[in-house]
Amino acid sequence: MNEKKDKIYFASDFHLGAPNYSESRKREKLIVKWLDEIKNDASDIFLLGDIFDFWFEYKKTIPKGFTRLLGKLAQLSDAGIKLHIFAGNHDLWLKDYFEKEIGATLYFKPVIKKINSKTFYLAHGDGLGPGDYGYKFINRIFKGKVNQWLFRWLHPDIGIRLASFFSIKSRAKTNKLTDSFLEEKEWLVIHSREILKKQKIDFFLYGHRHYPKKYQLNDTSYYINLGDWLSNFSYAVFDGKELELKYF
Repeated sequence: MNEKKDKIYFASDFHLGAPNYSESRKREKLIVKWLDEIKNDASDIFLLGDIFDFWFEYKKTIPKGFTRLLGKLAQLSDAGIKLHIFAGNHDLWLKDYFEKEIGATLYFKPVIKKINSKTFYLAHGDGLGPGDYGYKFINRIFKGKVNQWLFRWLHPDIGIRLASFFSIKSRAKTNKLTDSFLEEKEWLVIHSREILKKQKIDFFLYGHRHYPKKYQLNDTSYYINLGDWLSNFSYAVFDGKELELKYF
């Protein structure tokens, strides 16, 4: 057993809850198996959004299910592994549950982190770069505090059913983009290049796109999309020097 906990893992887009209960449960068990395999050498685990196909925290209620994943994350946190969770466009209504119950650090915007000698730009990826103005408009509506307050007054059985309908529509639109990688026309590649004009970044890591890809931006910078766990079961691992995209 490797007792040296010096690797950092990145994953995104589990979309637990989709497309149905039985498929989600099988995928959840696979994710827990992956977490069990990496726990012996992981110092940090970054989950870059859309862990759930829908998540909304009422004051006294959270969505039913996902017990195996939540329990495993709590176990890893209790063992000293640092958990970092980003809000995606499907689970943007994260509040304080994961901080209080699991000890995770939450992020709602892109962040830049220095890890060893490398600089990372980390984000879920939704709404970044040019284009997709329809989504950006809808996203502003969903993030509005008044709208969230109004939604909270819906009974969870109604609210979750309604939100699941929109989640299916959003995921279907994202899935249409996964057939190919558009290289320099990719919105997130364009966004990354804009950031590079201002400062040096070694690794840009995103979720959202569902297309696993490591793409070289210049001599020292890379764009990495983590893919998803609906069909690719992909993740990235950083050993302190190099970052590798892998499949489970």
